[in-house]
Amino acid sequence: MSNDQHSASAASADTPPAAEPAPDPAGESTGPLPEDPVATAAPWYRKAFADLSPLRDNADYRRVWFGQAVSSIGQQMTAVAVSVQVYDLTGSAFATGLVGIFSLVPLVAFGLYGGAIADTVDRRRLGLIGSGGLAAVSAVLAAQALAGLGTVAILYVAVAVQAGFFALSSPARSAMIPRLVPGHQLPAANALNTVSMNLGLTVGPMLGGVLIGAYGAQAAYLLDTVAFTGTLYAMWRLPAMRPLGERKGRASVLDGLRFLREQPNLRTSFLADLAAMVFGMPRALFPAIAVTFYGGDAGTVGLLVSAPAVGALIGALFSGWVSRVHRQGVAVLAAVAAWGLAIAAFGALHNLWLGLLLLAVAGCADTVSMIFRNTMMQVAAPDEMRGRLQGIFIVVVAGGPRLGDFESGTVAALTNPATSVISGGIACVAAVLLLAARRPAFLAYDARHPTP
Repeated sequence: MSNDQHSASAASADTPPAAEPAPDPAGESTGPLPEDPVATAAPWYRKAFADLSPLRDNADYRRVWFGQAVSSIGQQMTAVAVSVQVYDLTGSAFATGLVGIFSLVPLVAFGLYGGAIADTVDRRRLGLIGSGGLAAVSAVLAAQALAGLGTVAILYVAVAVQAGFFALSSPARSAMIPRLVPGHQLPAANALNTVSMNLGLTVGPMLGGVLIGAYGAQAAYLLDTVAFTGTLYAMWRLPAMRPLGERKGRASVLDGLRFLREQPNLRTSFLADLAAMVFGMPRALFPAIAVTFYGGDAGTVGLLVSAPAVGALIGALFSGWVSRVHRQGVAVLAAVAAWGLAIAAFGALHNLWLGLLLLAVAGCADTVSMIFRNTMMQVAAPDEMRGRLQGIFIVVVAGGPRLGDFESGTVAALTNPATSVISGGIACVAAVLLLAARRPAFLAYDARHPTP
Protein backbone atom coordinates (compact mmCIF):
# COMPACT_ATOMS: atom_id res chain seq x y z
CA MET A 1 0.00 0.00 0.00
CA SER A 2 1.42 3.40 -0.96
CA ASN A 3 1.82 6.45 1.28
CA ASP A 4 -0.95 8.17 -0.67
CA GLN A 5 -3.29 5.26 -0.03
CA HIS A 6 -2.53 5.37 3.68
CA SER A 7 -3.11 9.12 3.84
CA ALA A 8 -6.36 8.86 1.91
CA SER A 9 -7.62 6.00 4.07
CA ALA A 10 -6.70 7.82 7.27
CA ALA A 11 -8.33 11.03 6.10
CA SER A 12 -11.53 9.25 5.17
CA ALA A 13 -11.91 7.54 8.56
CA ASP A 14 -14.63 8.87 10.81
CA THR A 15 -13.76 10.85 13.89
CA PRO A 16 -12.85 8.49 16.72
CA PRO A 17 -15.24 8.32 19.63
CA ALA A 18 -12.87 9.86 22.15
CA ALA A 19 -9.99 12.28 22.26
CA GLU A 20 -6.47 11.00 22.73
CA PRO A 21 -5.84 10.38 26.42
CA ALA A 22 -2.94 11.75 28.34
CA PRO A 23 0.03 9.37 28.32
CA ASP A 24 -0.09 6.86 31.10
CA PRO A 25 2.99 5.57 32.94
CA ALA A 26 3.34 2.68 30.51
CA GLY A 27 3.30 5.06 27.56
CA GLU A 28 6.57 6.70 28.55
CA SER A 29 8.34 3.32 28.48
CA THR A 30 11.41 4.12 30.56
CA GLY A 31 9.88 3.88 34.02
CA PRO A 32 10.16 0.78 36.18
CA LEU A 33 7.51 -1.89 36.40
CA PRO A 34 5.93 -1.72 39.87
CA GLU A 35 4.46 -4.73 41.58
CA ASP A 36 0.81 -5.49 40.88
CA PRO A 37 -0.78 -5.38 44.35
CA VAL A 38 -3.70 -7.55 43.25
CA ALA A 39 -1.44 -10.24 41.77
CA THR A 40 0.86 -10.14 44.81
CA ALA A 41 -2.05 -10.73 47.20
CA ALA A 42 -3.56 -13.59 45.16
CA PRO A 43 -3.46 -17.14 46.65
CA TRP A 44 -0.74 -19.46 45.34
CA TYR A 45 -3.02 -21.57 43.14
CA ARG A 46 -4.24 -18.47 41.30
CA LYS A 47 -0.68 -17.24 40.80
CA ALA A 48 0.09 -20.32 38.73
CA PHE A 49 -2.49 -19.53 36.07
CA ALA A 50 -2.36 -16.73 33.50
CA ASP A 51 -2.94 -13.35 35.12
CA LEU A 52 -6.26 -12.07 33.78
CA SER A 53 -6.00 -8.62 35.36
CA PRO A 54 -5.26 -6.86 32.04
CA LEU A 55 -8.55 -8.24 30.69
CA ARG A 56 -10.42 -7.51 33.88
CA ASP A 57 -9.16 -3.97 34.42
CA ASN A 58 -8.87 -2.51 30.90
CA ALA A 59 -11.92 -2.50 28.65
CA ASP A 60 -10.00 -1.33 25.56
CA TYR A 61 -7.41 -4.08 25.94
CA ARG A 62 -10.17 -6.63 26.60
CA ARG A 63 -11.91 -5.77 23.31
CA VAL A 64 -8.64 -5.78 21.36
CA TRP A 65 -7.59 -9.12 22.86
CA PHE A 66 -10.92 -10.80 22.11
CA GLY A 67 -10.97 -9.42 18.56
CA GLN A 68 -7.44 -10.61 17.88
CA ALA A 69 -8.12 -14.06 19.36
CA VAL A 70 -11.15 -14.57 17.13
CA SER A 71 -9.48 -13.17 14.01
CA SER A 72 -6.37 -15.28 14.67
CA ILE A 73 -8.50 -18.42 14.57
CA GLY A 74 -10.11 -17.17 11.36
CA GLN A 75 -6.77 -16.39 9.71
CA GLN A 76 -5.45 -19.86 10.47
CA MET A 77 -8.60 -21.36 8.95
CA THR A 78 -7.97 -19.29 5.84
CA ALA A 79 -4.32 -20.43 5.71
CA VAL A 80 -5.45 -24.06 5.70
CA ALA A 81 -8.16 -23.36 3.12
CA VAL A 82 -5.73 -21.66 0.72
CA SER A 83 -3.27 -24.56 0.93
CA VAL A 84 -6.04 -27.11 0.40
CA GLN A 85 -7.49 -25.16 -2.52
CA VAL A 86 -4.11 -24.71 -4.24
CA TYR A 87 -3.34 -28.42 -3.89
CA ASP A 88 -6.80 -29.40 -5.17
CA LEU A 89 -6.33 -27.18 -8.22
CA THR A 90 -2.76 -28.20 -9.03
CA GLY A 91 -2.04 -31.54 -7.36
CA SER A 92 1.45 -30.14 -6.81
CA ALA A 93 3.27 -29.93 -3.49
CA PHE A 94 5.61 -27.37 -5.06
CA ALA A 95 2.70 -25.10 -6.03
CA THR A 96 1.33 -25.43 -2.50
CA GLY A 97 4.74 -24.53 -1.06
CA LEU A 98 4.78 -21.36 -3.15
CA VAL A 99 1.99 -20.04 -0.92
CA GLY A 100 4.63 -19.56 1.77
CA ILE A 101 6.90 -17.62 -0.59
CA PHE A 102 4.09 -15.32 -1.71
CA SER A 103 3.35 -14.51 1.93
CA LEU A 104 6.99 -14.26 3.09
CA VAL A 105 8.12 -11.60 0.61
CA PRO A 106 5.46 -9.00 1.60
CA LEU A 107 6.00 -9.78 5.29
CA VAL A 108 9.69 -8.93 5.00
CA ALA A 109 9.26 -6.09 2.51
CA PHE A 110 6.44 -4.32 4.34
CA GLY A 111 7.32 -5.25 7.94
CA LEU A 112 9.92 -2.50 8.33
CA TYR A 113 7.81 -0.06 6.33
CA GLY A 114 4.75 -0.77 8.50
CA GLY A 115 6.78 -0.09 11.63
CA ALA A 116 7.88 3.29 10.30
CA ILE A 117 4.29 4.19 9.44
CA ALA A 118 3.16 3.14 12.94
CA ASP A 119 5.64 5.64 14.39
CA THR A 120 4.25 8.42 12.17
CA VAL A 121 0.45 8.18 12.05
CA ASP A 122 -2.42 7.41 14.42
CA ARG A 123 -1.92 3.72 15.23
CA ARG A 124 -5.63 3.20 15.79
CA ARG A 125 -6.43 4.27 12.23
CA LEU A 126 -3.61 2.16 10.84
CA GLY A 127 -5.01 -0.81 12.75
CA LEU A 128 -8.44 -0.13 11.28
CA ILE A 129 -7.01 0.05 7.76
CA GLY A 130 -5.08 -3.19 8.22
CA SER A 131 -8.00 -5.11 9.74
CA GLY A 132 -10.38 -3.79 7.09
CA GLY A 133 -7.97 -4.82 4.35
CA LEU A 134 -7.55 -8.31 5.80
CA ALA A 135 -11.33 -8.72 6.03
CA ALA A 136 -11.69 -7.58 2.41
CA VAL A 137 -9.10 -10.12 1.23
CA SER A 138 -10.94 -12.92 3.05
CA ALA A 139 -14.17 -11.76 1.37
CA VAL A 140 -12.45 -11.92 -2.04
CA LEU A 141 -11.21 -15.43 -1.28
CA ALA A 142 -14.75 -16.47 -0.32
CA ALA A 143 -16.15 -14.94 -3.52
CA GLN A 144 -13.68 -16.77 -5.78
CA ALA A 145 -14.37 -20.07 -4.01
CA LEU A 146 -18.15 -19.62 -4.31
CA ALA A 147 -17.81 -18.64 -7.98
CA GLY A 148 -15.61 -21.67 -8.66
CA LEU A 149 -13.04 -19.62 -10.56
CA GLY A 150 -10.35 -22.24 -10.08
CA THR A 151 -7.44 -19.86 -10.70
CA VAL A 152 -4.30 -20.34 -8.64
CA ALA A 153 -3.01 -16.88 -9.55
CA ILE A 154 -5.90 -15.28 -7.65
CA LEU A 155 -4.98 -17.25 -4.55
CA TYR A 156 -1.31 -16.26 -4.79
CA VAL A 157 -2.15 -12.58 -5.22
CA ALA A 158 -4.67 -12.68 -2.36
CA VAL A 159 -2.12 -14.29 -0.03
CA ALA A 160 0.48 -11.65 -0.94
CA VAL A 161 -1.95 -8.76 -0.37
CA GLN A 162 -3.09 -10.34 2.88
CA ALA A 163 0.51 -10.58 4.13
CA GLY A 164 1.10 -6.98 3.13
CA PHE A 165 -1.88 -5.72 5.15
CA PHE A 166 -0.76 -7.79 8.13
CA ALA A 167 2.82 -6.48 7.96
CA LEU A 168 1.65 -2.88 7.67
CA SER A 169 -0.76 -3.00 10.60
CA SER A 170 0.80 -5.52 13.00
CA PRO A 171 3.50 -3.14 14.35
CA ALA A 172 0.80 -0.58 15.14
CA ARG A 173 -1.31 -3.11 17.03
CA SER A 174 1.66 -4.34 19.06
CA ALA A 175 2.87 -0.81 19.83
CA MET A 176 -0.56 0.01 21.26
CA ILE A 177 -0.34 -2.48 24.11
CA PRO A 178 1.80 -0.33 26.48
CA ARG A 179 -0.78 2.44 26.02
CA LEU A 180 -3.71 0.17 26.90
CA VAL A 181 -2.46 -1.40 30.14
CA PRO A 182 -0.41 -0.03 33.06
CA GLY A 183 3.26 -0.93 33.22
CA HIS A 184 3.01 -3.60 35.91
CA GLN A 185 0.51 -5.54 33.76
CA LEU A 186 2.66 -5.66 30.60
CA PRO A 187 4.14 -9.13 31.23
CA ALA A 188 0.66 -10.50 31.91
CA ALA A 189 -0.73 -8.77 28.82
CA ASN A 190 2.03 -10.25 26.66
CA ALA A 191 1.29 -13.69 28.10
CA LEU A 192 -2.37 -13.25 27.22
CA ASN A 193 -1.41 -12.17 23.69
CA THR A 194 0.53 -15.42 23.42
CA VAL A 195 -2.58 -17.30 24.52
CA SER A 196 -4.64 -15.70 21.74
CA MET A 197 -1.93 -16.40 19.14
CA ASN A 198 -1.61 -20.05 20.10
CA LEU A 199 -5.37 -20.49 20.26
CA GLY A 200 -5.34 -19.50 16.61
CA LEU A 201 -2.48 -21.88 15.81
CA THR A 202 -4.17 -24.84 17.51
CA VAL A 203 -7.92 -24.27 17.10
CA GLY A 204 -7.82 -22.55 13.71
CA PRO A 205 -6.38 -25.42 11.61
CA MET A 206 -8.60 -28.01 13.32
CA LEU A 207 -11.77 -25.96 12.86
CA GLY A 208 -10.73 -25.06 9.32
CA GLY A 209 -10.22 -28.72 8.44
CA VAL A 210 -13.69 -29.61 9.73
CA LEU A 211 -15.38 -26.74 7.87
CA ILE A 212 -13.52 -27.39 4.62
CA GLY A 213 -14.34 -31.09 4.75
CA ALA A 214 -18.02 -30.43 5.40
CA TYR A 215 -18.79 -27.28 3.41
CA GLY A 216 -15.77 -26.44 1.27
CA ALA A 217 -13.07 -23.75 1.42
CA GLN A 218 -15.65 -20.98 1.04
CA ALA A 219 -17.00 -21.75 4.53
CA ALA A 220 -13.61 -21.08 6.14
CA TYR A 221 -13.17 -17.87 4.14
CA LEU A 222 -16.63 -16.59 5.04
CA LEU A 223 -16.20 -17.32 8.73
CA ASP A 224 -12.81 -15.57 8.66
CA THR A 225 -14.43 -12.50 7.08
CA VAL A 226 -17.07 -12.39 9.81
CA ALA A 227 -14.43 -12.94 12.51
CA PHE A 228 -12.76 -9.66 11.60
CA THR A 229 -15.79 -7.70 12.81
CA GLY A 230 -14.53 -8.22 16.38
CA THR A 231 -11.15 -6.65 15.61
CA LEU A 232 -12.72 -3.81 13.64
CA TYR A 233 -15.11 -3.04 16.49
CA ALA A 234 -12.27 -3.11 19.04
CA MET A 235 -10.14 -0.76 16.94
CA TRP A 236 -13.05 1.60 16.37
CA ARG A 237 -13.71 1.89 20.10
CA LEU A 238 -10.11 2.88 20.88
CA PRO A 239 -9.10 6.49 21.39
CA ALA A 240 -6.56 8.04 19.04
CA MET A 241 -3.11 6.43 19.41
CA ARG A 242 -0.63 8.89 17.96
CA PRO A 243 3.04 8.21 18.81
CA LEU A 244 4.29 10.09 21.84
CA GLY A 245 7.38 12.29 21.86
CA GLU A 246 8.64 14.85 19.40
CA ARG A 247 8.71 13.87 15.75
CA LYS A 248 10.13 15.76 12.81
CA GLY A 249 8.66 14.51 9.56
CA ARG A 250 8.08 10.87 8.67
CA ALA A 251 9.66 8.21 10.86
CA SER A 252 12.69 6.58 9.22
CA VAL A 253 13.31 2.84 9.01
CA LEU A 254 17.05 3.52 9.17
CA ASP A 255 16.60 5.47 12.41
CA GLY A 256 14.93 2.40 13.89
CA LEU A 257 17.81 0.15 12.82
CA ARG A 258 20.35 2.65 14.20
CA PHE A 259 18.43 2.80 17.48
CA LEU A 260 18.50 -0.99 17.80
CA ARG A 261 22.22 -1.08 17.00
CA GLU A 262 22.92 1.42 19.79
CA GLN A 263 20.80 -0.36 22.46
CA PRO A 264 22.70 -3.48 23.62
CA ASN A 265 19.95 -5.02 25.73
CA LEU A 266 17.28 -4.86 23.03
CA ARG A 267 19.77 -6.02 20.42
CA THR A 268 20.75 -9.01 22.56
CA SER A 269 17.10 -10.02 22.92
CA PHE A 270 16.78 -10.09 19.13
CA LEU A 271 20.00 -12.11 18.77
CA ALA A 272 18.81 -14.65 21.34
CA ASP A 273 15.59 -15.13 19.39
CA LEU A 274 17.52 -15.55 16.13
CA ALA A 275 19.74 -18.19 17.74
CA ALA A 276 16.66 -20.22 18.68
CA MET A 277 15.02 -19.92 15.27
CA VAL A 278 18.08 -20.46 13.08
CA PHE A 279 19.80 -23.26 15.00
CA GLY A 280 16.96 -24.86 16.97
CA MET A 281 14.01 -24.89 14.55
CA PRO A 282 13.96 -28.33 12.81
CA ARG A 283 10.43 -28.06 11.39
CA ALA A 284 11.65 -28.60 7.80
CA LEU A 285 12.85 -32.04 8.91
CA PHE A 286 9.56 -33.15 10.45
CA PRO A 287 8.47 -35.22 7.40
CA ALA A 288 11.83 -37.02 7.36
CA ILE A 289 11.85 -37.39 11.14
CA ALA A 290 8.34 -38.87 11.12
CA VAL A 291 9.57 -41.66 8.83
CA THR A 292 13.17 -42.23 10.00
CA PHE A 293 12.62 -41.80 13.75
CA TYR A 294 9.14 -43.25 14.20
CA GLY A 295 8.16 -45.08 11.00
CA GLY A 296 5.15 -42.78 10.81
CA ASP A 297 3.17 -41.00 8.10
CA ALA A 298 1.47 -37.65 7.47
CA GLY A 299 -0.47 -37.99 10.72
CA THR A 300 2.80 -38.20 12.63
CA VAL A 301 4.00 -35.04 10.88
CA GLY A 302 0.83 -33.30 12.04
CA LEU A 303 1.53 -34.31 15.64
CA LEU A 304 5.11 -33.02 15.42
CA VAL A 305 3.99 -29.71 13.96
CA SER A 306 1.27 -29.17 16.57
CA ALA A 307 3.28 -30.21 19.65
CA PRO A 308 5.26 -26.93 20.05
CA ALA A 309 2.05 -24.89 19.68
CA VAL A 310 0.34 -26.99 22.34
CA GLY A 311 3.31 -26.50 24.66
CA ALA A 312 3.33 -22.77 23.96
CA LEU A 313 -0.37 -22.54 24.79
CA ILE A 314 0.11 -24.47 28.05
CA GLY A 315 3.05 -22.21 28.94
CA ALA A 316 0.92 -19.13 28.37
CA LEU A 317 -2.01 -20.51 30.36
CA PHE A 318 0.29 -21.14 33.35
CA SER A 319 2.11 -17.81 33.12
CA GLY A 320 0.84 -16.19 36.30
CA TRP A 321 4.40 -16.04 37.66
CA VAL A 322 5.90 -13.88 34.88
CA SER A 323 4.89 -10.56 36.44
CA ARG A 324 7.01 -11.36 39.50
CA VAL A 325 10.24 -11.87 37.50
CA HIS A 326 12.47 -8.79 37.44
CA ARG A 327 15.69 -10.22 35.97
CA GLN A 328 14.13 -10.55 32.56
CA GLY A 329 17.42 -10.80 30.68
CA VAL A 330 18.30 -13.93 32.64
CA ALA A 331 14.81 -15.28 31.97
CA VAL A 332 15.16 -14.77 28.19
CA LEU A 333 18.52 -16.55 27.98
CA ALA A 334 17.39 -19.37 30.29
CA ALA A 335 14.28 -19.91 28.17
CA VAL A 336 16.24 -19.96 24.90
CA ALA A 337 18.75 -22.40 26.43
CA ALA A 338 15.86 -24.61 27.56
CA TRP A 339 14.53 -24.55 24.00
CA GLY A 340 17.92 -25.66 22.65
CA LEU A 341 18.30 -28.45 25.22
CA ALA A 342 14.78 -29.75 24.52
CA ILE A 343 15.43 -29.76 20.75
CA ALA A 344 18.76 -31.56 21.18
CA ALA A 345 17.10 -34.20 23.38
CA PHE A 346 14.31 -34.53 20.79
CA GLY A 347 16.92 -35.37 18.18
CA ALA A 348 18.65 -37.92 20.41
CA LEU A 349 15.61 -39.82 21.75
CA HIS A 350 13.50 -41.59 19.12
CA ASN A 351 10.37 -42.37 21.10
CA LEU A 352 7.32 -40.62 19.60
CA TRP A 353 5.51 -39.65 22.79
CA LEU A 354 8.71 -38.54 24.49
CA GLY A 355 9.55 -36.57 21.35
CA LEU A 356 6.17 -34.85 21.41
CA LEU A 357 6.68 -34.01 25.09
CA LEU A 358 10.10 -32.49 24.36
CA LEU A 359 8.69 -30.41 21.50
CA ALA A 360 5.95 -29.20 23.85
CA VAL A 361 8.61 -28.24 26.42
CA ALA A 362 10.42 -26.33 23.67
CA GLY A 363 7.20 -24.53 22.78
CA CYS A 364 6.62 -23.64 26.42
CA ALA A 365 10.18 -22.23 26.67
CA ASP A 366 9.56 -20.19 23.51
CA THR A 367 6.48 -18.65 25.12
CA VAL A 368 8.48 -17.61 28.18
CA SER A 369 11.16 -16.06 25.99
CA MET A 370 8.57 -14.24 23.87
CA ILE A 371 6.77 -12.79 26.89
CA PHE A 372 9.91 -11.26 28.35
CA ARG A 373 11.39 -10.13 25.02
CA ASN A 374 8.19 -8.29 24.14
CA THR A 375 7.98 -6.74 27.60
CA MET A 376 11.57 -5.51 27.40
CA MET A 377 10.95 -4.02 23.97
CA GLN A 378 7.76 -2.27 25.09
CA VAL A 379 9.16 -0.89 28.35
CA ALA A 380 12.77 -0.09 27.52
CA ALA A 381 12.10 1.51 24.12
CA PRO A 382 10.51 4.97 23.77
CA ASP A 383 7.00 5.06 22.37
CA GLU A 384 8.09 6.81 19.17
CA MET A 385 10.36 3.84 18.34
CA ARG A 386 8.03 0.97 19.24
CA GLY A 387 6.46 0.64 15.81
CA ARG A 388 9.80 0.34 14.04
CA LEU A 389 11.09 -2.18 16.57
CA GLN A 390 7.93 -4.23 16.09
CA GLY A 391 8.51 -4.04 12.34
CA ILE A 392 12.03 -5.42 12.80
CA PHE A 393 10.55 -8.09 15.04
CA ILE A 394 8.18 -9.15 12.24
CA VAL A 395 11.10 -9.46 9.82
CA VAL A 396 13.04 -11.55 12.36
CA VAL A 397 10.05 -13.81 13.07
CA ALA A 398 9.25 -14.19 9.35
CA GLY A 399 12.81 -14.68 8.16
CA GLY A 400 14.42 -16.52 11.08
CA PRO A 401 12.49 -19.80 10.72
CA ARG A 402 13.17 -19.82 6.96
CA LEU A 403 16.90 -19.55 7.69
CA GLY A 404 16.39 -22.34 10.21
CA ASP A 405 14.76 -24.49 7.52
CA PHE A 406 17.81 -23.93 5.30
CA GLU A 407 20.29 -24.63 8.11
CA SER A 408 18.61 -27.82 9.31
CA GLY A 409 18.01 -29.10 5.79
CA THR A 410 21.60 -28.47 4.73
CA VAL A 411 23.11 -30.18 7.78
CA ALA A 412 20.69 -33.11 7.37
CA ALA A 413 21.71 -33.49 3.71
CA LEU A 414 25.39 -33.52 4.68
CA THR A 415 24.87 -35.90 7.62
CA ASN A 416 21.44 -37.16 8.70
CA PRO A 417 18.29 -35.71 10.36
CA ALA A 418 19.30 -36.78 13.89
CA THR A 419 22.69 -35.09 13.65
CA SER A 420 21.08 -31.95 12.26
CA VAL A 421 18.59 -31.69 15.12
CA ILE A 422 21.09 -32.48 17.88
CA SER A 423 23.78 -30.15 16.55
CA GLY A 424 21.22 -27.38 16.07
CA GLY A 425 20.05 -27.62 19.67
CA ILE A 426 23.63 -27.62 20.94
CA ALA A 427 24.50 -24.64 18.71
CA CYS A 428 21.52 -22.77 20.17
CA VAL A 429 22.76 -23.37 23.72
CA ALA A 430 26.30 -22.38 22.71
CA ALA A 431 24.96 -19.12 21.24
CA VAL A 432 23.17 -18.37 24.52
CA LEU A 433 26.36 -18.97 26.52
CA LEU A 434 28.28 -16.70 24.14
CA LEU A 435 25.68 -13.93 24.51
CA ALA A 436 25.77 -14.29 28.30
CA ALA A 437 29.56 -13.99 28.28
CA ARG A 438 29.67 -11.08 25.85
CA ARG A 439 26.68 -9.15 27.27
CA PRO A 440 26.81 -9.24 31.10
CA ALA A 441 24.62 -6.12 31.18
CA PHE A 442 21.82 -8.19 29.64
CA LEU A 443 22.06 -10.66 32.51
CA ALA A 444 21.83 -7.72 34.92
CA TYR A 445 18.74 -6.24 33.18
CA ASP A 446 16.13 -5.46 35.83
CA ALA A 447 12.52 -4.64 34.93
CA ARG A 448 12.39 -2.26 37.90
CA HIS A 449 15.10 -0.17 36.26
CA PRO A 450 14.81 -0.90 32.53
CA THR A 451 17.55 0.22 30.14
CA PRO A 452 17.46 -0.47 26.40
